[in-house]
Amino acid sequence: MFTLGRNATREHLLVDERTLERERIGVYEIERGGEITYHGPGQLVVYPILDLRDDDRNIKAFIARLEETVLQTVASFGIRAARREGYPGVWVGARKIASVGVYVKHWVTMHGVALNVSIHKPHVRMIRPCGLDIEMVSVADLIHDAPGVTEVAGVFVERFGDVFGRSIRTASLADLEGGGDERSSELDQGPRADAG
Repeated sequence: MFTLGRNATREHLLVDERTLERERIGVYEIERGGEITYHGPGQLVVYPILDLRDDDRNIKAFIARLEETVLQTVASFGIRAARREGYPGVWVGARKIASVGVYVKHWVTMHGVALNVSIHKPHVRMIRPCGLDIEMVSVADLIHDAPGVTEVAGVFVERFGDVFGRSIRTASLADLEGGGDERSSELDQGPRADAG
């Protein structure tokens, strides 16, 4: 799917409706910042829900921490990435490996980061990502025997806990709905970060 942030323009969608229908790609306008972004198989999408009143109500620091989490995650797999001044996300040279787009309401965060692990390039070429003439790159493009999304997610969650100073526990949907075992009570203790 493609998501259009508050600053998006449809002219950065480079294909017609018939192509979108044939490829079964939906286009959704959402409230996060930023331009058009790809979300699909082979991508780790993490939307942490945090109360920034606990973090001095600093949205820029929140975005920087998301980027830092990605930087540390890809570094764990031997990839040297960096930030680019004025362009949110994480970059490997001139190519973008992760996009960041957030929305904050009443100091609670929504949306987050999308890290490319092994994305489907033909779909990404249907847009001008983030409104820029750039190439999107995946972990799988950069290393031999690339990890899958599940392995990358495990590393991301560990790094997220370190960067944000949070204790993260795994919970099933039943746990979160209150019908799970005793682990659901553990989630109610101390600061929480939902990484999904």
